[in-house]
Amino acid sequence: MTDTATLKAPVRYDPSVETVQPDEGQVIHQLEDSFRNILETTSKDYGHAERSVHAKAHGIATGTLTVHDGLPPELAQGLFARPGTYEAVLRISTNAGDILDDSIALPRGLALKIIGVEGERLPGSEGDATQDLILVNGPAFSAPDAKAFSKNLKLLASTTDKAEGAKKLLSGVLRAFEATLEAVGLESATLQTLGGAPQVHPLGETYYSQTPFRYGDYIAKFSLAPVSPALTQLTGDTVTTTNRPDALREVVSEVLVSQGGTWELRVQLSRDLEAMPVEDPTKVWDEKDSPFQTVATLEVAPQPGWEHGTSDKINDALSYNIWHGLAAHRPLGNINRARNDTYKFSADYRGRFNGCPMHEPRQLADLP
Repeated sequence: MTDTATLKAPVRYDPSVETVQPDEGQVIHQLEDSFRNILETTSKDYGHAERSVHAKAHGIATGTLTVHDGLPPELAQGLFARPGTYEAVLRISTNAGDILDDSIALPRGLALKIIGVEGERLPGSEGDATQDLILVNGPAFSAPDAKAFSKNLKLLASTTDKAEGAKKLLSGVLRAFEATLEAVGLESATLQTLGGAPQVHPLGETYYSQTPFRYGDYIAKFSLAPVSPALTQLTGDTVTTTNRPDALREVVSEVLVSQGGTWELRVQLSRDLEAMPVEDPTKVWDEKDSPFQTVATLEVAPQPGWEHGTSDKINDALSYNIWHGLAAHRPLGNINRARNDTYKFSADYRGRFNGCPMHEPRQLADLP
């Protein structure tokens, strides 16, 4: 374990840590065009609007997030400035914008909505009382900026609604390439995004924000790591998906309904803007120079991970956006700035098409 006393002091937040690109508005419009293409294609196919990314949910569960007492000053920031317990709802998903057979191997996502959070809000979330975190099971984002991400999303949009059998075949080929890279200590975020991700059990994974956020006076990335034995024993396990189109829902529900789970919410402070930059989320911040430190614990009591008829309604009612939150945890960097309008665009489209406008819950009882 790293001795935090020997680490560099964390970098203090200042607006100058961000560099706004001159064409950001144009790129955001391009992203919205890709989102619109995905949404119009899938809503026509399903007669129902799904998310433009992370459309398929593998599990939804409610729990409590407890902020730890006695945090050192550099960790006692924003939401985590004082000990307390909050209601929370998590959603486990896969990153595609269409509802695919689980044999198509893609990165896993975990979105966490913390409820009952009071304080100065980010623009667009005034009057709400939630803090959203959107996490993926890998520490690095697949593109250095929104312009590069737009090119990737355009490719994914072009494959929406294409033959699922071809996607399964491509996934198998890409998975073989990715396994070869991993054997020599390498990996490719692009190959994983296109269908070469490992078929790992979602509940055994550690999830990362990948992009940085303001952390009160500082700058940080977030992670959510499984710590209860029911979850840690699944780390690295693969799931058999042959002839099981919803295998991930099945295995997630099996664990949650029998044992629930416990995770630690951790933060990694930037201690050197050159080595731990704000504007390039493909750069992994070295944990030797700044380890992830636990600030809260998420407890999920035993419950079904997915119930048809009930989970579907909650899934439709939920909208996750990293810009739902406190000003003290403002998303930073070009990728995060681009996610604001585009995620709102997707949620508004779903609300209009499904006749169910999005409303942020003020308590778990507000969910369907």
